[in-house]
Amino acid sequence: MDNVSIGKGLVAIAAALSVMTGIFSTIGQGYVAAKAVEAVGKNPEANNEIRTMLMLGAGLAETAAIYGMLIAFLLIFAY
Repeated sequence: MDNVSIGKGLVAIAAALSVMTGIFSTIGQGYVAAKAVEAVGKNPEANNEIRTMLMLGAGLAETAAIYGMLIAFLLIFAY
């Protein structure tokens, strides 16, 4: 057991939890896409507005996932 400490284990757990934002972000993006398709089906003439809101929402969700990955990398390589 050389160089194994509780601190490194806790950092690994924290990194895994921060990567989980990507999982939840993916679930959210799927939900947003499903609702956008449903909205276009109900109101086809609002296709452009719905697409704009879909892209904005997906971009915001993806940003949260990227920040989670960035935090995970910082935790793993800085500590």
